[in-house]
Amino acid sequence: MKIFFVSDIHGSSFYLKKAIKLYEDEKANYIVILGDVMYHGPRNPLPKEYNPEAVANLLNEYKDKIIAVRGNCDSEIDQILIKYPMMSDYSMILYNNRRIFLTHGHIYNENNLPNLSKNDVLVQGHTHIPVAKKQNDIYILNPGSISLPRNNFPNSYAILQDDLFQIKDLEGNIIKEINLIKIIP
Repeated sequence: MKIFFVSDIHGSSFYLKKAIKLYEDEKANYIVILGDVMYHGPRNPLPKEYNPEAVANLLNEYKDKIIAVRGNCDSEIDQILIKYPMMSDYSMILYNNRRIFLTHGHIYNENNLPNLSKNDVLVQGHTHIPVAKKQNDIYILNPGSISLPRNNFPNSYAILQDDLFQIKDLEGNIIKEINLIKIIP
């Protein structure tokens, strides 16, 4: 299974179109959206081609392939336009005998970990900074931001396939990667 991760779209139809093309090019099975989908929030600048309605409409075309969590810029009113569930603060998926805890990062993050077991994974957005590391037997992953990257990182997304988590720029170049240790049942 191949999973495509994107975070912090912030209403940019320009960057979402690029992300959807990358999802299709990568031939991923699912899209995980780590929050902050339609709105830019008071601390962020307007992203390129800011159009929350267009973002909602494009994502709705992939509603059967999306796993999403709520970000700090997402609100209940967004659920009226979005045709997939997105209002949970976290979600979990099982992947190769480990739990992957999906969250935006404003509640749970590397400094406030949920209850995870050795070699489980926390995947978050929120900081707009790509991260791929292991800390105290827990993997901490962040795909960065597709539309508003920070700290001079490029716009980015991530792929998880065969226990390899790769963060890539919009040209498909690898920025960071980490191999998750293979767990044998």
